[in-house]
Amino acid sequence: MAENCSHDCSSCGEDCPSREGGSLKKQPHAMSDIRRVIAVVSGKGGVGKSMTCALLAAAAQAKGNVTAVMDADITGPSIPKMFGVHERARGDEFGIYPCVSEGGVQMMSMNLLLENEDDPVVWRGALISGTVLQFWTDVIWQGVDFMFVDMPPGTGDVPLTLFQSIPLDGIIVVTTPQDLVGMIVSKAINMAQMMNVPILGIVENMSYLTCPDCGRKISVFGESVADAIALEHGIPAVAKVPIDRELTLAADSGKIEEVERNYLADFFDEIAAELAKKAPVASGEKNKEKQD
Repeated sequence: MAENCSHDCSSCGEDCPSREGGSLKKQPHAMSDIRRVIAVVSGKGGVGKSMTCALLAAAAQAKGNVTAVMDADITGPSIPKMFGVHERARGDEFGIYPCVSEGGVQMMSMNLLLENEDDPVVWRGALISGTVLQFWTDVIWQGVDFMFVDMPPGTGDVPLTLFQSIPLDGIIVVTTPQDLVGMIVSKAINMAQMMNVPILGIVENMSYLTCPDCGRKISVFGESVADAIALEHGIPAVAKVPIDRELTLAADSGKIEEVERNYLADFFDEIAAELAKKAPVASGEKNKEKQD
């Protein structure tokens, strides 16, 4: 790898050992059909990234889209539990099949492969990155309109591998209303810009608490910074998710698809409309062309 590598092989002329025929992009499984791929990222853990990913998938599915979630957080998987999925994934000579939630969301997660859900995954980075890529290349995703990728936090091996290897249509950045978090989020945003991946929107979790008596919005963790971050980086869509006990209960009980109020339903409409303006569709059509 060159000393001043930007991680964007498409604009690089170096004879680099990391280069694979000029592109690091991996084709999905030959039997997969995936139209849009959106990564959900954060600069640090504990900001509600997986909750955001689950709410977006539930919103997309409820609006009539075939939806999938690739849980790329190998050492901290939580997507299956939120959707109430506890079975183990199965496979055959053709590939691995995702598990499906009661509402129809396809998903693949490390927790669907472990013998016990609470078994730790004590692996080094290269093995973790390779496993995530197998979720893309070896799993048969069927007729997916929107795939959401729940990234591990930070800007390490797995995010870099996925940015380089999967044809992402864009990312959604998750934050909370603290200046320190805002600074860390900027690192994730700058990484995406280095990799030429569009930033579709920003979600601020724990943005406020609504007083149950008077209805006033209380800024528990400080004033919102989402609008300022979006303005600074030219991010088109912003959503603010409050502290809501109902969301926590739904996630803990595996009923995220049944949550009475999905705060990201309108936000999903915004990013879907933004993607609809852009052509062609990313992964699915390319894969179909390859098969034809």
